[in-house]
Formats: sequence, structure tokens, C-alpha cells
Amino acid sequence: MKLRYRYRVYPTPVQANRLAQMFGCTRVVWNDALTFCQQQYAQGGKYPGSTALMKQCITKAKQTEERSWLSSVSVVPLQQSVRDLEAV
Repeated sequence: MKLRYRYRVYPTPVQANRLAQMFGCTRVVWNDALTFCQQQYAQGGKYPGSTALMKQCITKAKQTEERSWLSSVSVVPLQQSVRDLEAV
């Protein structure tokens, strides 16, 4: 049996801003990883594992000027978004 819990959160304006920033970053990483997987599939390649996706979509992306702002949030939610994509 699976249990479900429901929580209500009342963040302060600063916390709400940080949460929005984190959710935005995870959405960008998810979309980048999905695009990378689709490109691999279109080229006839295998589905990359989560390690390869994390390296491509998080580690290498943080080193570019275009995505350097990903460093402003914790890496844990970014990694989890890649793992969630792999589970789909």
C-alpha cells in the first residue's frame, strides 16, 4: 500500500524567490536532458545513462557562460530531475 501525505507550505517572500529559482533550474535541466536524449535517439544512438546525462546537462552546462547561473542552486534537485527523467 502506498501512503500519500499532503503538506501546505507558507514561505516567506525570500524563500518563495529561492524556491522559484530552484524549480526554474530543475525545469531547465529536465528540458536540456530530454533534448539531449531525443538527439541521441534521432542519431540512432543508445539512451544515455543518468551519469552521462548529469555530466552533460549539469556539470558541463555550469561551465558555460549561458548556463553558469545553475551554480546558484544546490546540485541535488538538479540531479534528481535527471533521475526522474530516466524513470519516465
